[in-house]
Amino acid sequence: MKYLLLLAILVVAYKAWRGARLREAAQAAAPRSPARRALPQDMVCCPVCSLHLPRGEALPGASGRLYCGPDHRLAGGN
Repeated sequence: MKYLLLLAILVVAYKAWRGARLREAAQAAAPRSPARRALPQDMVCCPVCSLHLPRGEALPGASGRLYCGPDHRLAGGN
């Protein structure tokens, strides 16, 4: 019984040691440069639901208006 307990303690200690080594290796591999921030984007408003979203994610309608999704583009008369 005491050998089983000793084996369990050794397994837990090995896993803790191995986890610490893996975390250190992951931190060493992470880039040290500062994180780049995304540039601000123009925001547009959906004329149907008044949702504000980035211009790049908006769907253009036939009249030049920008919508949040295909359902609202259809509901907007396009």
